Amino acid sequence: LVLDSQKRVFSWGFGGYGRLGHTEQKDEMVPRLVKLFDFPGRGAAQIYAGYQCSFAINEMGGLFFWGVTNTSRESTMYPKAVQDLCGWKIRSLACGKSSIIIAADESTISWGPSPTCGELGYGDNKPKSSTTAQEVKTLDGIYIEQVVMGYSHSLVIARQDTEQEQEKLKKLPEYNPRTI
Repeated sequence: LVLDSQKRVFSWGFGGYGRLGHTEQKDEMVPRLVKLFDFPGRGAAQIYAGYQCSFAINEMGGLFFWGVTNTSRESTMYPKAVQDLCGWKIRSLACGKSSIIIAADESTISWGPSPTCGELGYGDNKPKSSTTAQEVKTLDGIYIEQVVMGYSHSLVIARQDTEQEQEKLKKLPEYNPRTI
């Protein structure tokens, strides 16, 4: 995916599962315009490429999705609004193999179909997957600046400007390689 100076989105590569957003599963060898974002006031402000899907946030703040996160479900062949997240001001979004994590407003939101490996952040003895967007309660009260995601893991950059934020971060489990 690429976003140009006119806020248009172009995609190319393997077209399987509709991940390119052109209403067909055709491979594209050169950049091709994703038509939805080629209208005044409807351009894209941010784009995100996942393993088998793509996302864009338009100029109005709406989140759009195309492709697939679960190959046993129907593909979304062109950009469609993600209704579950209407009204959220998204700061950062990341895609893993089949999972998504978002920093929006004062919350962190994630979802991903089974199997997942804990990258959704729901915590021990909690569901390991979710096909719908869920707030990550283990990060309640922690302002996440940025999210990133790999194949089966997530990383976040948290703000720690105030004493209250620092205290909440101290309560999270800490990985220490020296204790292994």
